[in-house]
This record gives sequence, C-alpha cells and structure tokens, in this order.
Amino acid sequence: MQETRLNTRSQQAIALEDKYGAHNYHPLPVVLDRGKGVFVWDVDGKRYYDFLSAYSAVNQGHCHPRLVKAMQEQAAEITLTSRAFYNSKLGSYAEYVCKTFGYEKMLPMNTGAEAVETALKLARRWGYEKKGIAKDQARIIVCEGNFHGRTITIISASTDPDSNTRFGPYTPGFVVIPYNDIPALEKALEDPNVCAFLVEPIQGEAGVFVPADDFIAKAIRACKAKNVLFMADEVQTGIARTGRMLCSEHSGERPDVVILGKAVSGGMYPVSLVLADDAVMEVFTPGSHGSTFGGNPMAARIAMEALDIVKEEKLAENAERLGQLFRSEMQKLVDEFSYVKLVRGKGLLNALIIEPRKTADGSPRTAWELCLLLRDNGLLAKPTHGDIIRFAPPLVITEEQLMECCRIIALSVRQFA
Repeated sequence: MQETRLNTRSQQAIALEDKYGAHNYHPLPVVLDRGKGVFVWDVDGKRYYDFLSAYSAVNQGHCHPRLVKAMQEQAAEITLTSRAFYNSKLGSYAEYVCKTFGYEKMLPMNTGAEAVETALKLARRWGYEKKGIAKDQARIIVCEGNFHGRTITIISASTDPDSNTRFGPYTPGFVVIPYNDIPALEKALEDPNVCAFLVEPIQGEAGVFVPADDFIAKAIRACKAKNVLFMADEVQTGIARTGRMLCSEHSGERPDVVILGKAVSGGMYPVSLVLADDAVMEVFTPGSHGSTFGGNPMAARIAMEALDIVKEEKLAENAERLGQLFRSEMQKLVDEFSYVKLVRGKGLLNALIIEPRKTADGSPRTAWELCLLLRDNGLLAKPTHGDIIRFAPPLVITEEQLMECCRIIALSVRQFA
C-alpha cells in the first residue's frame, strides 16, 4: 500500500515529471502507458480498471476503435483551418449537436473551462442587450462548492481555497448561494441585475453531491419567472454519464444554456461547446468571441463519431442500469463497515464517503490510503476532499466487469480495516 512500491521505470517517470513539471497536481503514484476500453496498463504492463475515466472524459472507453479510425482519417486530410475560413466539417457538426440536444445554436470551443468562460460572456452580453441591465452591473449566481474550471474569472466564483487562494484580485459580479437551496436562489433572483444562474446538475468535484430530485426543475422555473438564464454546466455530468444524455434531462425542464466538454470527444481531443437558442446566442457578433482551435475539422469529426458511439452503443441506458447495481453493491459495504459512511450518485457517477481515522500504531486511514489499496488490487480511483472517493468508469463497462470491480472495492475496504 505504500507509495514507494514502484519499480525503476515508474520512479524515473515520476522523477522527471516532478523535476521539470509544475507541481499543480498530486497524482496517485501509478504511471500509465496505454489504455483499451475500461482498462489501462502501467509502464510495467500491470492492468487496472479505470474508475475515473479522466474525470468522465472517456465515457466511450479508452481508444475506441471508431474514434481512433476517425482521428487517423481526419489527420491525413486536414486538422486546423482556424475560423478565418469555413471548413467542411463544422457545419455538419453544428447541425448534429443542435439536433441531438435540441437547441438552435452552438458555439465550439476546446476545454471545459473555455466553454464556461464562453457561457459567462454570453450571459453578461445577453443581460446588457436583452434584459437591459446597466453597463458593467450584470451579476451571475453560482453555488458554494462549485467547480467550473480554473481560469481567473472562474475561480473568482469559487469557494474552494485550493483553487482561489493568492490569485486575486478577482473578477467581480458573482453572487454565491448554498447548493441545493431554492429559497436562497429565489432571494438572489430578486436582484434585477442578475442575468444568469450557473450550476452543475450534480457537483462532481465537491464529491458527487446530488441535489434534491426537484432542485433543478424548481431552479429553472424560478429563473424563468425572473427573466434570468439558467446555465447548466454539464461538462462532467453530460454525455450519458448519469443515465441521460444530459443530467438536466432528469428534471423534465430545459436549461437556457448548456455547457459540454470532456466526453464530447471520448477523450481523444479537447472539444467543448455551448448550446443555446437564437434569442440568446445572437448577442455574439464577429470579433466578440473566438478561438483558433474551436470548431476545427479534427474536433468536429471526432465529436460526431464520439456522440454516435454513445447513441448506438446505448451508453446512457447502460449507465442507468449499472449505476443502480453499483450503488446497491456499495450499500452492502456501508452496512457492513462503520468507516464506510455513505454511497451516493446517479448513473455511473458515484462516490463513497470514507471516515478518516488512524490505526492503533497511528498510521493514517483516509480515502487516499484506500485508493492506494485499490491500485494495488487493480482498480484506479482518486479521492477528493480527503474523505470521498469518486467512482466513474467508462460507460462501456459490462455487468460482469462491474461486479468484478465491486469485488475489488470490497476486498480493498476489508484490507483498509
């Protein structure tokens, strides 16, 4: 279970990254070399189940052969044109995603953080041009515990000290309310300068915090009543992860703006986008927003193939069914072990809450130590906030594979005692 149980190749790879790379991550000590489907292999050939999926970016599984083929074919044709010219793939891609998710317009970007920044700019300009908010007075409501990215503006809306400490001065214009609190939202919406409410349907980085079943529906209706945009950050929860193409679909209501990233490309390439109807998106005009790589032919080709895979392989249905099974199996551990406090989630986005403690000899027992045990037993997951382990396997996982993983988790929990 010790982090020092690494062979020479792993130690060398970690040492190089530690010496020459900025220390802005604390990775689990395993050096991955290749992946296929639900599996990854380290530099020594040891196989692991991937239960993080690159933070839900690899919903279609590692190196899906259809995505590899699409990427190879497009790479031999053309990869980047910039938006200075039209390209032969972007129009088809725009039509595809708009019809898939039921919106009139899309704006393509690259990373999730860029898509969130796009949505923030969209909301503010809409507030000035459509709602009539006075210049520079627009305000956006966000929630405590949110994670929307790490740009300066986004961390200005964050309550996580790891994200925003010593990075000021911060961008003004955000109102922070408790997550899953409709009365607090309704009070904040009384401000006529509020133009949008930005929220994750499930807070992933906060530890897969699932709100009340009616929270999203009530929030959307409350925003509509005050002429405020409801913006769903579905970067992690979207693309079938929670048992629907969009997590917000569980609510029965439709967001004004949807932000997507990660699994839009199946982990092959940075692809993100913002969806909205004409009445909102039309506030963007030439020169008001852009990206050199946004909407490039490679991204467009890969994204269409990635979304086709989700539909044709029925990955949302698989996530819904196997998610219920997974939580049922984890509940058995909650019932058996006092230090396993809770399982929560939706679809195949789940978390296990571990009570931190010490052994008789004073050794720490936290979610990190349990993740090291999981690694030793052939399954990779990552803790968040010290006591929470997020479990998010690729959505191509089979029931047989899932049950094997449940046995690995149960074994590790027993060894954790």
